[in-house]
This record gives sequence, C-alpha cells and structure tokens, in this order.
Amino acid sequence: MKIFTRIFGDSHQKFVKKLQPIVENINSFEEKVKGLSDEQLKEKTKELQQQLTHGKTIDDILPEAFALVREAGKRTLNQRHFDVQLIGGMVLHRGNIAEMRTGEGKTLSATLPAYLNALEGKGVHIITVNDYLAKRDMVWMGQIYDALGISVGCITQDGGFVYDPNHRSEDKERDIIGGFKIIEDFLKPVSKKEAYGADITYGTNHEFGFDYLRDNMAYSINQRVQRGHNFVIIDEVDSILIDEARVPLIISGEAEDATDKYYQFAKIVLPLVKDEDYVVDEKIKTVSFTEKGQDNVVKSLGQDPWLESDITKVHQLESALRAKTLFLLDRDYVVKNGEIIIIDEFTGRMLPGRRWSAGLHQAIEAKEGVTIKPESVTLATITFQNYFRLYKKIAGMTGTALTSAEEFDKVYKLDVVVIPTHRPTIRKDLRDKIYKTETGKYLALVREIKEIHQKGQPILVGTRSVEKNEYISKLLSMEGVEHTVLNAKNHEREGEIIAQAGKRGVVTIATNMAGRGVDIILGGNPPDQSESKAVRESGGLYVIGTERHDARRIDNQLRGRAGRQGDPGVTQFFVSLDDDLMRIFGGDKIKSLMNTFNIPDDEPIQANMISGALESAQAKIEGFNFDARKHLLEYDDVMNKHREIIYKKRNEILENIQHVLDNLQKSEELEKKKQELGPERFVQVVQFVSLKVLDMLWQEHLSNMEHLRESVKLRAYGGQDPLVEYKNEGRKLFKQLLDQMDFEVTDTILKAQANGEKSVPQHVISVATTHKTEQEKDISRNDPCWCGSGKKYKKCGMTNSSEHQQNMAKK
Repeated sequence: MKIFTRIFGDSHQKFVKKLQPIVENINSFEEKVKGLSDEQLKEKTKELQQQLTHGKTIDDILPEAFALVREAGKRTLNQRHFDVQLIGGMVLHRGNIAEMRTGEGKTLSATLPAYLNALEGKGVHIITVNDYLAKRDMVWMGQIYDALGISVGCITQDGGFVYDPNHRSEDKERDIIGGFKIIEDFLKPVSKKEAYGADITYGTNHEFGFDYLRDNMAYSINQRVQRGHNFVIIDEVDSILIDEARVPLIISGEAEDATDKYYQFAKIVLPLVKDEDYVVDEKIKTVSFTEKGQDNVVKSLGQDPWLESDITKVHQLESALRAKTLFLLDRDYVVKNGEIIIIDEFTGRMLPGRRWSAGLHQAIEAKEGVTIKPESVTLATITFQNYFRLYKKIAGMTGTALTSAEEFDKVYKLDVVVIPTHRPTIRKDLRDKIYKTETGKYLALVREIKEIHQKGQPILVGTRSVEKNEYISKLLSMEGVEHTVLNAKNHEREGEIIAQAGKRGVVTIATNMAGRGVDIILGGNPPDQSESKAVRESGGLYVIGTERHDARRIDNQLRGRAGRQGDPGVTQFFVSLDDDLMRIFGGDKIKSLMNTFNIPDDEPIQANMISGALESAQAKIEGFNFDARKHLLEYDDVMNKHREIIYKKRNEILENIQHVLDNLQKSEELEKKKQELGPERFVQVVQFVSLKVLDMLWQEHLSNMEHLRESVKLRAYGGQDPLVEYKNEGRKLFKQLLDQMDFEVTDTILKAQANGEKSVPQHVISVATTHKTEQEKDISRNDPCWCGSGKKYKKCGMTNSSEHQQNMAKK
C-alpha cells in the first residue's frame, strides 16, 4: 500500500508494518459480516462474549470484532474505517498512544478498541476534554455501539446519561459541528451509577477523577458510582496527561471566613519595585522577595513574619506577590459578574468553578478588588498522574504527542506510535516571519491578513491571550476587515464560529480554544460543494500564529487546523523579538544584530539562527514544565501511599465490617457496650464511627502535609533535601494518624449511647454525613451549636465531635 511508503521514523514504520497482516485478516471478514442482518450483528456480540468465557483472549477475537465495528459504522454513520484507522485502533488496544493528524478520525478509531475491550464486561472509559464532546461522542458513536448490542453512557457535571435511540421526539433534530446530525433526546438522563454501569462510558478527566474522590468519601456502598478502573482511552492525551497534570484535583470544604488580610497584603505589595523589592524568574515562573523587599513589608505590616517563622503569613504574602507579578488579567483570568474566572492556558477556555489553591485565588480577588470568598480546606485530593495509574491499561490519542514522548514513557510507561495518514498531507508550513518589535509585527500581520482576505481565502488567526485577541480585532476593525472573534468571553458561540471558519472569505481571530476535538471543514458546515471547491482553489484554510507558544505541541495543534484529510492549507507564524519567549531567552542579542543592519520594524527576517533559537527556547521551557510536573508527582507519590492505605481501610469498613469488628481492641468495656446497644445497633455504630474518625483524621493529615510541604522548602538552605525531609516527616505524621485512629474509634464507640438516635443519627449512618436533622437545617455554620457546647456549629455539630455527641445524648 502506498500509504506505508511514507517515512515516519524507523521504529514507527516497523511497528506499523507488523500490524499489516492483522489488517489483512480484519479485511478478510468484511464480506462475511456484510451479509449479516441487523439482528445477527447483535448476536455476533454475544457469540464473541461466549468465546471469551470459554478460554479465548480478546487478541484472538480482535480481527472479527474490528470487522463488526467497521460494518456497524457503515450502516449507522455511512463511515467505513480506513485501514490506517484499524492500525490506530490496534495501537490503542495495545496500551499505546496513537499520534493521528487532525481530521484522520481519532473518534471513529477509538470505537474499535472500545468495543473489543467492552466485551470483557469490565467497563471501558473514554476521556474527552469537555462535557460537550463527551455528549457529542457518546451520541455520535453510540449509534455504532447500539447496532452491536453494546450499552454506552456518559457522565458530565449535569449528571449521567445513556444512549437510547427510542428516547427521542421527531422535532428535535438540529445541525451540530462535526458533520453529522444529533438528536438531543438520544441523551436519556440516568444516575451516574447507571452511566458507569454501561459497557462504555464517556466523560471528562475532571469528572472521572472527582467521582473517584467522592466515592472514597461515601458513607454507604450504594452511594459509590464507579465500578473499577479497567481500560481507559484518553482523547487529546497530551492536553490531559501533560498540560493539565500540573494542577491536582482537589475537593474542598469551607475553612475560616475570609478576612481583610488579603486586601491588606495586596496593598502592601502594590508599590514594591521589580529587581529592588523582588526578583522574577520568568523562565520557571517564580517570584521572591529580596532582603530590601522583606524590610519594606515588615515596615508596612508592623511585624516580621520571617523572623517569627509565621509560615502562613509568609505564604500569603508570597501569594499576593505572585498575584501582582505572574497572573495577568485577560491572560490568566477574567473578571465576570464580580468573580475571578480562570482561563485555561492551553485551550483559552474559561474554567468556571475552578479556583487556585493555597490562598492564591483570594490574593487575585484582593488585587482586582472583588469580593473575597472564604479559604478552603482540602477534603480529598489526587493528581491526574496517580488517578490514571489506577487503570490496568491506558491508551491515548492526539495529533501532537511525539515531542513529549519522553514524559509519556517516564511517567506513564506509554509509547507513542505515529499513524500514517490516509491521504498524503499537502499543507504548506511556511518559515516563521520574525520582526524586531511587537508593533512592527502587528503592522505586518494586519497587512498580510488584508491581502489574503481579498483573495477570498478563509483565515484563522491564533492568539495566546484574550488581550492580544481583542487588540488584533481592533486593528482589523480600523482597517475595515470583517471578522469574528472567539475567546473565553464568548465561548458559548464556539461551535457556531468554528463550524463556519472554513467558509470563503471568513476571518476568525481565536485564542487556543479553537479546535480541540473539532475539524474546520472547507466551505463551511454543512459544506457547500461550490464553496468548498472555491476555497480549495484559493489555497485552503490559512492559519496564522501571532506568537510561538511555550510548548511546541500547542503550535502544532494550531497548524493542524489546516490541511485535514489531504486538504490544501497554509500555516505561518509571526514572531517578534519582544514576544515573551524571545525576550526571556536571548532576543536582545538578535535585536542588536537587526539594528546593526537597520532592518525596519515591519520587515521580517527569516533566518535559521533565529528559528533555531526559538525551538531551543521552547525545548528549554518544555524541560522546565516537565520538571515542575515531575516535582508535583514526586510529592504526590508520598501522599499516594498514604491515600492507598486510607482508601483501602475505608473500603474495608464499607465492604467487610466483620473484619473491622474482629480487629477492634478487645476489652471488657466494648463487650458491655455491645450488649447495651444490641448486636445490630453496635455494628452500625462501629461502621459510622470508624468512617467518621477516619475522615476527620485524614482531613487533618492532608492539611498537615500541605503545611509540611511549605515548611520543608526552607530546609534546602541548610543543605537538606526537601523531598527527603517531606518523606521522613510525612511517614511520622502518618504513623501518628493510624495510631490515633485506633484510639479515637474505640473511645468514640464507648461514648455512644443506647438511644444512639441522638448521638449517632440513624439517617446519618445510612447516607452522607452532610445531611442534617430537621432541627439542624436552619442553622448557619457560624451559629452556636444547638447542642449547648458553646462552640460554633462548624466546629462542633458539623464534625460530630465527641462533645457534641455527649451533649446530644443528654438532650
């Protein structure tokens, strides 16, 4: 086959060649499955499941299973899997990352290994980057699964859904991006547990991760929704396992009320001067006070938190300084309806509900003068790295993975395999145009957009921030160029804008959010044949990058918007020596050279030396970011060992209470308590108390470990390794937790009263601890606890303290 004559590197080429005999085997089933009726197609699924129960492996049945999926795709979507998609499916099935170019049909390829592995009955999870894509892919690909008798669901922030072809009404059909029709009523609402119970479940990385944490906070088996971690396919795997892996998943509860200290600290750092009072390392994105800066803070504050070793105050002052220097409005966040909304650095999308931790979000709220929300306390946390390590088998797909192959191998033990394209790529990737100043760059950029626009060629302009996005929009408006803006502020129109970005003469100015998971179709969507032809003849989609991103993958993703499935297309990056990337990594030397030769601001230079400097800078930043993620993981690996033990104990309490009873410290007192409460009531009390004590101590441990992590940083100045110190101190803290747990459980059980309806409410035993009694419903967390302890309710009743239980028993 001609497609295999293209060179993709020896290792990839060899790997792909080894799979070719299996492709031919799959193809040999095509005529046979073509003759099956729709009912026989479903019967084939049952036959394959029976073969597995009788000793065959999923590798044994792979050729026939893939052939069945291909046939179902033809019947339902009128889409036949190409041979290269079969190869992509096999790469995924073997637990690798498939690098497939934009438009090569990753979503369709994933149906092959998903169906094959679903036959084992252990569940398959498919991860998408947002709720919209989870719903879209579930309904779109659900037609294939349904034709094969396989159930499919999805989980979103709105709850659970399953694909049901009989759950629709005739008047709800509408167009949607992706080149297909979707019926909203195919989404039948169900519980999350039912959605997870489907053979294949779609959803986002955040929702899967948070459900895992919530399952390990449940107070009964029935409250848990997940059913294990068997096989996962991660779409846009580089975005999820690398870009988003720097920030752990955290479930928080409210801690102390917000105070004016954040406003105070924001005012204190506001007049501080860069390089005098603080130094910024833009390469690794850190900032720290100088000695002079500390002196100025001490004068303003009226005390010396460094001398007094007030770690909390020092940390909050550092957060205020970071908010001032490293986090910029309309780049890192926007202010909307009086709230700080984070902007995803890699996608440009707003992340409502997400908050920076450790006081940083409060510091930014103070900086922008909006209402400060209370600080939070961590109830449960896990990194994406450690969440996905729970799966027996991981696979991923993306158009850009090869530049991060080392990290995928070291962190996840995943190999990257480049899949050949179905049609040859004819996109033209032009050399960067490099300008002396940012002003000169934008003058040339607008000039170029006007020229291309006059030819009728559609243009997609990619920017790194909302601020630059809107600035270019103003420049184009001044020049009379009609265009559409897409950024975090109008993200709700994303589908509509991207759907028409390939139409003749359309100019789209977009942040990085443009295109993850969506193809830009030449001629618009739905495509018009004459429009499509005209756009192709004009050269296809013209993609312009207004500056290089820190990661080469993000640049490649922008390039990948053009030239899908053999379409023509052009990509061009405009770079200035004032851009952050060039400025930080040696742009001054090159600017001096350009001044020597009197090169005008808006005249480009295209030189290998500068292009090499750019790529070298990107590689360095990728290395810094890799180290940051590795650093995060090294610390979380310590917590992960603790978390595994705690969650194992928790599962034991829920699933095997008899084992817990057998391990209780035997005493004469406990036997009396058992007789006093009665056997059944005693078991309920032991289970509830064990869970309650474990959760309380685990929450305290998370807080202690967070403070420990901050404090060990200072030990580096004494020549000690902070990570080693963290491990050693953490081990001691965890041993104390386990010892204290045994004591607290026994002690609290002994205090339980025979009329335990008051001391340990029956309804609380059977459901979550957040549920309140009728008397408690009107109580604010800051009101005095109604048990009479004199403490605030949040410190007494909400934690169900032993004092609260004793007072309740007296009542």
